[in-house]
Amino acid sequence: MRLARLFVDVALQPGDEIALPAGAARHALRALRLQAGDRVTLFNGDGLQYPSRLAAGDPRAPRVRIEGAESPLRESRLRLTLVQGVARGDKMDWIIQKATELGVARIMPVLSERSEVRLQGDRGEKRLEHWRAVAVAACEQCGRNVVPGIDAPATLAACMAPLADTDPSSRWVLQPGASTRVRDISPEPACMILAIGPEGGFGTEDLGILRDARFRELALGPRILRTETAGLAALSALQAVHGDS
Repeated sequence: MRLARLFVDVALQPGDEIALPAGAARHALRALRLQAGDRVTLFNGDGLQYPSRLAAGDPRAPRVRIEGAESPLRESRLRLTLVQGVARGDKMDWIIQKATELGVARIMPVLSERSEVRLQGDRGEKRLEHWRAVAVAACEQCGRNVVPGIDAPATLAACMAPLADTDPSSRWVLQPGASTRVRDISPEPACMILAIGPEGGFGTEDLGILRDARFRELALGPRILRTETAGLAALSALQAVHGDS
């Protein structure tokens, strides 16, 4: 049976006994059906995981005793940033979930020329909170102990500013018809920034912004992929060739 894993946004120290935060407590009791004495692994994003055990006491306010700390190697040697055109409906949830499982370090949701989603004010803040919860749940499932950073949605042009200090050779945009393939990238990269367009792809103005920011074009093959497929396929290929291999 797979060991239960819970994310808790609190400091963790072997030997301590802590009360589970409300969200983790609900998940432990209702979804995982944990009882006193059951084992559970806690993590808080610091890169470690903490073998723990549910303590006896009030089942409505569960506490856990932290029994140790472990540092399994689950992060990729290739630091990947996904610049993802915001997709409609639950496609964005799918992208974030699977990108997290594939080891992405950072996700930058962008609103571009052909974006069909509008995220202003409270709506954008709620979506960001939701996406971060999706990433946490994916980490609980896949065994990662570092939760990828997810930026607030912003225009493509605004997203270029935080990348100014990165190595220009690390910047790529997935574009059908490009001559460069994943296997052609050399020398072996330590980090990569991959831009994926929304439904309909990046427009002419978008591509101009990316060219000005010194993004180079990358292709996976002769077929045009949907936005919810393209980034995940590219991340898988990059991890297989340059990261997790």
